[in-house]
Amino acid sequence: MLRLALPNKGALSEPAAKLLHEAGYRGRGMAKELVVIDNENDLELFFLRPRDIAVYVGTGTVDVGITGQDMLLDSRTAHEQILSLGFARSTFRFAAPTDQQRHLASLDGARIATSYENLVTDHLAEHGINAQVIHLDGAVESAVRLGIADVIADVVETGTTLRQAGLAPFGDPIMTSEAVLFSRPGLDLDEAGAHVLDVLVRRLRSVLVARQYVLLDYDIPTELLERAVAITPGFESPTVSSLHGGTWSAVRAMVERQATHRMMDELYEVGARAILVTDIQACRI
Repeated sequence: MLRLALPNKGALSEPAAKLLHEAGYRGRGMAKELVVIDNENDLELFFLRPRDIAVYVGTGTVDVGITGQDMLLDSRTAHEQILSLGFARSTFRFAAPTDQQRHLASLDGARIATSYENLVTDHLAEHGINAQVIHLDGAVESAVRLGIADVIADVVETGTTLRQAGLAPFGDPIMTSEAVLFSRPGLDLDEAGAHVLDVLVRRLRSVLVARQYVLLDYDIPTELLERAVAITPGFESPTVSSLHGGTWSAVRAMVERQATHRMMDELYEVGARAILVTDIQACRI
């Protein structure tokens, strides 16, 4: 069986579980369940602390894992990224009191509080900056007000928490992060394990595509078909069928979800009617 590590709690846990469920894999029956055997898909799922997943994968205890890129880099574990998963997107940045004008070079000699000590230390070393990095397990935004740090380095999503603490981000982002599927370098699986991994990657990629696209159906006078097809070229090309009578055509195209309403408006203006949108539950591309 292929062994897969998944986050057992936190912001990564629910989206990861949902992704696996949509891909056709078993999930936990109870929140406290730590191991799930999916015999049908030859997959063994281990639910671990997100920060520990890199260690388990790196040591070969499990074969592949899902966690955030920021945690993966902070672990300093050698790894091979297999697939970006499109959720838990965030930006990791420095932040200082709003009344200070800070930039990267000004951090030389500063005290920097963070929950990602290795990530920050490596970033500073890369830019030749000597600073004191203070590790905190949480509530990093309070470190400046409590006097133990001059600036912080933390995950920034909306920035609301920083503003409430009287802080503002500065400089370029240290990194942008999202959830990823990864393995240790040179993962050596037997033929059966390699097949299970290939199927897993194919299924996950297909779910991501299904989330990004919808099916768009419409009827169009055949004389206007080329103008309509130019609006909806489809994933590869649209499917076109003649309607009874020969003067109208039915078109089906796979289009990006975020562009759906714009396309519907443009199609209507061209002359299309009976414009319908359908969600894609699953696919193989």
